[in-house]
Amino acid sequence: MPDCLMCTYARQPLEIVRGLGSRVWDADGRSYLDFLGGLAVNGVGHCHPAVVKAIRDQAGQLLHCSNLYHSSPGSKLARELVRRGVGERVFLCNSGAEANEGAFKLVRKHFHRLGQARRVRLVAMQGSFHGRTMATLAATDRPDFRAGFGPMPEGFTFVPFGDIQALAEVLDETVAAVVVEPIQGEGGIRVPPPDFLSRVRRLCDETGCLLVADEVQTGMGRTGSFLASHDADVVTLAKGLGGGLPIGAFGARGPAAEALQPGDHGSTFGGNPVCCAAALATLRVLSEEGLLENATHMGRLLMDELRKAIPSAQVRGRGLMVGLELPFEGSRVVALARQSGLLLNVTAGRVVRLLPPLNVSEEEVLTATRIVAQAVEAARSNPPTPVASPAG
Repeated sequence: MPDCLMCTYARQPLEIVRGLGSRVWDADGRSYLDFLGGLAVNGVGHCHPAVVKAIRDQAGQLLHCSNLYHSSPGSKLARELVRRGVGERVFLCNSGAEANEGAFKLVRKHFHRLGQARRVRLVAMQGSFHGRTMATLAATDRPDFRAGFGPMPEGFTFVPFGDIQALAEVLDETVAAVVVEPIQGEGGIRVPPPDFLSRVRRLCDETGCLLVADEVQTGMGRTGSFLASHDADVVTLAKGLGGGLPIGAFGARGPAAEALQPGDHGSTFGGNPVCCAAALATLRVLSEEGLLENATHMGRLLMDELRKAIPSAQVRGRGLMVGLELPFEGSRVVALARQSGLLLNVTAGRVVRLLPPLNVSEEEVLTATRIVAQAVEAARSNPPTPVASPAG
């Protein structure tokens, strides 16, 4: 049967049909430890019973309600996110790209309302990734992602990630916001200097622009705290928010929280009752099962064990957002690990990325570490045969 999906993914030779906790099963019944977690989506594991129950209960009551009316699940979710530091007002959408796109609109509208129409530029970081829509692609410093899609929307400037001096040099009265991932995920699990975010905050205050924290990958407890940033004006969330269902959000505090008024922004499916019910259940699981603490402890164990097992590689990250930078290209390691029953991926060419669920066990961490170490050794000992260049 032909595959009628567009060829936008280089899919691995694997069909996943079932998931539970930290494991998934393929169409042949083989089990795999999932240390990719739907790219940080399955933060509470696959098919957590509390999330499944919330979805089933809500699906039998109300599947969709236009945002022209009030809906309890969305209102409750917004309150819970505000309680956890995601601004003072929240907009619900469907994905991380939508959340970031909405955040960009919000900061420009904020300064337009203040009569500061020159403040339209957004300063992002080299190595960033903020999404695949046109505006989020313009804020993404990845030429390979941009190729063939130009011209890009205007108004975006890039500075080196972690370089506070370079950032200070570009901030002027035309900058609306600095956009930063607390840890760069697609950029290779790059962790900035410890004081970088606090110094960015001070620069934004001194120059009058806003700080936007893209917490799409780092949020929802991934790094061991609910958010990896603590004093941004605008915060974006998605991925782990819905426990496996598609939902995103952005929140704002202070005057920026009032920037968007009726007619300024919208999302037909944003705040969908079923997705919001799943998100509310996910938030409860994070709190009731102590998953932030587990992410901290298991993340420490994972990084310590990787450093001991693979001393030739650089291990970095925070919580259960871990990168293993190899001295060679990493796709073969991913393939070998998959053959041994462990799912990973590689980003930035040489960085093996590990994003297990936040309720991963010590036994699962140790098993994954052993498989990764064996895969790295096998890839190093038996590199792929180089392809000969065509004659002439």
